[in-house]
Amino acid sequence: MSERRCHRTHSHMESGTDTESDSETMRCLSCKDEYGTRDAGTCKECYEEASETKEELKREIEDLKAKVAFLRFWSPLDHHHYHHLLHFNNNHQYHQNGNINRSSSGPYFTDVVLLAASDDGPIGSPVPVPAHKAVLVNRSPVFKAMLENEMEESRSGTIKISDVSYDALRTFVNYLYTAEACLDEQMACDLLVLAEKYQVKHLKAYCEKFLVSKLNWDNSVMSFAFAHQHNAKNLLETALSLITDNMDKLTKREDYMELVEKDPRLVVEIYEAYLSKQVNTAAAHRDSSMKL
Repeated sequence: MSERRCHRTHSHMESGTDTESDSETMRCLSCKDEYGTRDAGTCKECYEEASETKEELKREIEDLKAKVAFLRFWSPLDHHHYHHLLHFNNNHQYHQNGNINRSSSGPYFTDVVLLAASDDGPIGSPVPVPAHKAVLVNRSPVFKAMLENEMEESRSGTIKISDVSYDALRTFVNYLYTAEACLDEQMACDLLVLAEKYQVKHLKAYCEKFLVSKLNWDNSVMSFAFAHQHNAKNLLETALSLITDNMDKLTKREDYMELVEKDPRLVVEIYEAYLSKQVNTAAAHRDSSMKL
């Protein structure tokens, strides 16, 4: 980040009678422009860049604050969690990799496993993804309700998650610990679905931001349908705007025809948004012409 600031310089001007007079000027250290003290101040370019840099820093700080808040872990010295952990460790056993293990008395050992399973039944033996109940409870209100009450998952120490791949589940659990994930478009979609299901808002926003960055005309219709299904507001609005800007090409697309057959309500929403944009554009033109 370049630093732009201004300082004073003195220039000595020699008259035709060999008498010297000092004239004080201001110089920007970044752009090197000079100006007299009467016009002293921050030059326009420096001011605009400083303002942009300030806004970028604000956004970075907010992102970091969100990540820190997401990763905040309960303290082992916290009275409620400490005694709850001791009670759990004295009474709970869980099954992992075919062996029954008694969980440790500290927060460093896993006490629950997650399994990726489809509704059609597992193909082979699903590989367990180990985790800590304390982390799951801290990150997700759904896991919190599941594990703090006498539900099957709490008693068995096993959480089965349907219609998800092992890679997506492993990445999901890893994100709960690190707030980081290596994404491609498919992984971002899979994680967004999991994030919505288990109400992990930070992860959902993270995936949605990535998908918006990958949005283009070719994937706009499917992205719109996906966003509508999973309540991804930013992705939905961005995809819808892209679609309505290219309505002349929409009806020629194969995925558009599929959308007409599978979910005609979404097609109606597209045309309603297009008509609304046309009305707003016409109103803006009318207002501007009246001002002239």
